[in-house]
Parts: sequence; C-alpha cells; structure tokens
Amino acid sequence: MRFKDNIDIREALTFDDISLTPTYSDIVTRSDCDLSVDLGAGVILSTPVVASPMKAVCGAEMALAIGKLGGIGIIHRFCTLEEQVEMVKSVRDRLYVWRQGRGEESKIIGSGTMLTTDPIGAAIGVSDYEYRVRAAALIAAGANVINLDVAHGHHILSKVAISYLKRAFPDVHIMSGAVCTKEAIYDLSEWGATSVRCGVGSGSACETRIRTGIGIPQATAIIECAEAADAEGLTIIADGGLRAVGDVAKALALGSNAVMLGSILSGAKETPGEIMKEGVWPNERLYKVYMGSASFAAKMDRNEKTKNIEGTSMRVPYKGKVKRVVNDINDGVRSSMSYVGARDISQYQHNAKFVKTTQSGIVEASPHGVSRSNA
Repeated sequence: MRFKDNIDIREALTFDDISLTPTYSDIVTRSDCDLSVDLGAGVILSTPVVASPMKAVCGAEMALAIGKLGGIGIIHRFCTLEEQVEMVKSVRDRLYVWRQGRGEESKIIGSGTMLTTDPIGAAIGVSDYEYRVRAAALIAAGANVINLDVAHGHHILSKVAISYLKRAFPDVHIMSGAVCTKEAIYDLSEWGATSVRCGVGSGSACETRIRTGIGIPQATAIIECAEAADAEGLTIIADGGLRAVGDVAKALALGSNAVMLGSILSGAKETPGEIMKEGVWPNERLYKVYMGSASFAAKMDRNEKTKNIEGTSMRVPYKGKVKRVVNDINDGVRSSMSYVGARDISQYQHNAKFVKTTQSGIVEASPHGVSRSNA
C-alpha cells in the first residue's frame, strides 16, 4: 500500500465528543475556586482569558477591558506600526491610571516603560525583517507579550523570528502562532517560545480545514500539545473550537493554561467596529461584523490581494459590555471546577476525567426540554 506509513488512524476528538465526569467535592462555594494561571515569563492572569489578535476582536478598548478583568488582550497587527504602538501606549497608560485609582502598585519610568504585573500583548507577523522593527517599537511602548500571529507556527519563518526575538528580548514573553502537534511543541520550545497557541482550523470564522484539509480536532490537539508542553516547560493556549462556556471548561481541564477567544467575544461593545442596526423599531436588532483574519472581507479591508482565502465573515448579535461575557465564563468554569473538587486550575486538570459521548449524548446535553415544549 503506497501510503500505509502516512496514515494515522487514531481517533481524534473535539469538545462535543467528550464530557467531564463529576466526582466527590468538598467545595462549598464556587467562589473558592481560583482561576489564576502563570503563562510564563512573569505573565500571570487572574482569569485564563486571552482576546484573539483579530481586527474585529482586539484593539485598545478590548485589551484594556480584558486587562481590567484579569486576562490579556493581544492587540491586532492589521494596521500601521504607528497605530499599533499608540494602542499599546493607550492601554499601558490607562491601566496605570486605573491601578492608581484602585490604590494598587504600578509605575511608569524612563521612556514610559510600565513596571507592573499587568500583561500587555501585541501581535506581529514573521515576513521579511519588518517584524523586528515592529517588535522593538511595541516593546518600547510597553508590550511585554509578543505574539507571532501566524496560522502555521511550525514553520521556518517562525523559527527564525522566535530565535531572533529570544536573543534580542530575553525577558519578553514570546507567544507562538498556532500549532496542533506535539512535534511542533518540541521544536517551538527549542526555538525559544514561552507559550504556544494550540489549534489549527477550528475557529468559527476559519475555513482552513474545508479548503486545505489540514487540522486535528481540538480536544485531541490540546491533549497532545499539553503533554509535550509539560515536558518542555511551556504553556499552551487553546485557540479555536470554543463555542460555549462548557467548551472553555473542557479546554482548561484537558490541559490548556488559558483560552484564546474570538467569536465568543465578538459583538461586544469593546470590539473594534461600529454597532449596526437592522429592522425597524421596536423590532430592530443590533449587530457587529466578525471577520476571520484570512477571510475575503478582512483581506479587502486591508487592501490585500484576495487569494489564499481561509476564513469567512459574518454578522453577530451585539452583546453589550465584554465584562458580562467574561463573568459568564468565570462562573461556568468555577462551577465546573466545583463539580470535580478542584480549587485551582492545576488541581482541576489533575482531577478531571472524561467520557466519550455519542450523537445522542450531544443532543441530550442541549436544552432539549425547551425545544420539545416549543415544538
């Protein structure tokens, strides 16, 4: 058989295919559950949420809001360097003022570098040498997390960029672009990455799998990447396939240190873009536009050539302030932790046990009583 050595017939699962098993718990209230995580290189989050560096998701307002809530927003790169630098400075300065107002320690020294525990993230590409100039300017502006925002992180261009950044900025947290294999984790560790985005082709606005056939179902990808990351001393951030709060809980229980959110945060007040209306009052509806970074609409918006399309765009309902979304996530994850008797994320991952579900189990897990009563 010509391709017998190239076929991996392992079963690969995604979030709908698995369910967490409850176990004995001595947790009286879910508020006892600690959501804080250490992503490495001094980046500590009090909630394991990372806003995706998509133009329709994370600009200055989202990064500021997520920062106040204890997570981190990665400011997108789909703008001029000057615009991105100004966004980083804005977040840095406004977080400083906010901390001062709360009586918390935080100070700005020298050219404006902020000494604080607040993580501030910004995305760069890997093409040519432009990323070197952009990274240096963003770090000088206050960014302490640099994300190589590329669809395929296990690549020679990522190797060159990460190796350079590690030498030039040894104290900066380097977040790699997306991968889904343990081999990629081993290589990224050797190149110098601090954390790695895990997930290829699983985003809600991503068409990579249907256009290229590339990707591994997200639950299996997280398990394999997390095992390798533990061995290498890296952290991983589940990126893609997260459609509900329960998926966030599963991703963390499977071994992710944090989750990167795009569609779940889309439509929030703090996302870039205008709030639009359709319909006639009093039945009008509010919405925002959500675009995959490799979608036709996004490339048109950036005046790029419309080729190599691997994403789509859509209208999403307006959700109000992102604080409501993050609070829902925190409540759901804490509840899940209480079901398995876990007081922190590490214990959660240790205690978590999963069962495989059938299609009938997926149907049963939905609010089917409501759908039947409305039938």
